Amino acid sequence: MMFLEFFIWGAWFVSLGTFLAANLTATGSQTASVFSTQSWGAIIAPFIIGLIADRYFNAEKILGVLHIIGAILMYQMYKATDISVFYPYVFVYMVLYMPTLALVNSVSFNQMKDPEKEFSTIRIWGTLGWIAAGLLISYYFHWDSKEGTASGFLKNTFLMAGIASLVLGLFSFLLPKTPPKIAKSEKVKISELLGFDALKLLRDKNFLIFFISSILICIPLAFYYQNANLFLSTIGVDNPTGKMTIGQASEVIFLLFIPIFFKRFGFKKTILVGMIAWAIRYALFAYGNAGELSFMLILGIALHGICYDFFFVSGQIYTNSKAGEKFKSSAQGLITLATYGIGMLIGFEIAGLIKDNYAMADGSFDWKMIWIIPAGIAFVVFLLFTILFNDKTKDITEAQS
Repeated sequence: MMFLEFFIWGAWFVSLGTFLAANLTATGSQTASVFSTQSWGAIIAPFIIGLIADRYFNAEKILGVLHIIGAILMYQMYKATDISVFYPYVFVYMVLYMPTLALVNSVSFNQMKDPEKEFSTIRIWGTLGWIAAGLLISYYFHWDSKEGTASGFLKNTFLMAGIASLVLGLFSFLLPKTPPKIAKSEKVKISELLGFDALKLLRDKNFLIFFISSILICIPLAFYYQNANLFLSTIGVDNPTGKMTIGQASEVIFLLFIPIFFKRFGFKKTILVGMIAWAIRYALFAYGNAGELSFMLILGIALHGICYDFFFVSGQIYTNSKAGEKFKSSAQGLITLATYGIGMLIGFEIAGLIKDNYAMADGSFDWKMIWIIPAGIAFVVFLLFTILFNDKTKDITEAQS
């Protein structure tokens, strides 16, 4: 289940920017609108989960229905020949897909005696699924090669994702039963679904700074999702989608280092390492090339583990420690809304505008400037957090146990 869940996402999302530019001749702003559907999906997902999934139907059944509908939408995206036709399908798809991320977790947790110890061994199969999709696209099918992109083969990623979605949809009905967690008669507050109950945590100056920083750091993150594959493809890097799986591999490796960093350096220094890593990776992208400096691009991709884990995972741990038992779920919901919702929504829009602004007359892009700008944004966030955040809490790791 977990392998297929993330295989589906990795099968089309990584190479989406390249597909939009090569197959649908999308502008930067149009590409931004397509990528922003992920953020809208993240904002709408809590309503689907909280108002429907947690109250009326078994999680595995909803998972099955959503993925079967998703397979149909993927086929429509595969057939689309214009951005105006493509956009409605991808919007509906992401609104339906994002809730499945919570559903697979619910199905998993329901089968575990000790989720804290057992979940990581299950979740890692999701990362392996994402990696497998990228390796297939680049090294088996060669859809993202120059010849493949020019021939329009990149659209086959949607067909592959659609088939995987259909398989997972049917397979979901065979998964262990995961009944609703909330009684139908029990009232559900919208504020609770979106994490607004945790807004009182923002009275804490340090948590407020962390919250604002979380939104701001997602602006450079959006540049990576939206432009990295297209950038690697257009400058002549071979098998770009496959090479980008190095980022997921490093994510798994650096996840192991977080407890060590927390214990030795504390939360502030750990999260600052994550922030500065964003600035460094984009500087590497700005000055690297597909020739003798290709190692800079590979190093930039490999930094994904530090960028993601040291900021997002450590941020989740910090949020958990500050929220207390009563607001743990609401606080995590609030941070998710702030990052994947608001932050990345702003980030995708800015990334699209910057890409259009640095488009050349011959159809190429000034990639150096496109990467220098998010590097600068990440560095400014790093400086602001360094100066303004002064939480002296030393027992964050203890709060997790």
